[in-house]
Amino acid sequence: MNAFSYLFNLAGSLLIIYGGLRAIVEIILCEVLKKSYSYQQMRKGLTDKIVFGLEFFIAADVLETTRHPTQEKLIILGTVVLIRTVLGYFLNKEVSEHQLD
Repeated sequence: MNAFSYLFNLAGSLLIIYGGLRAIVEIILCEVLKKSYSYQQMRKGLTDKIVFGLEFFIAADVLETTRHPTQEKLIILGTVVLIRTVLGYFLNKEVSEHQLD
């Protein structure tokens, strides 16, 4: 199970890194080359990757906690899941409510 936990952490990290790099490229294309990208679309794409990455981190934490369940680890897991869920919710809400263009 440790390998799966590591794999999910890696997948989450790669998704967030990919989303950030892609957003940087799109910003450069938009500003320097005057390509037709919408800041709202760029922001939504980055936010989607961050939220998806956070879900992989949650899966990794759940796997790790099921390996060695203690009351302290369960409390920490619950807190981490709550924080990441709230963060994901507000990131999605912000992107859907704010128009940047």
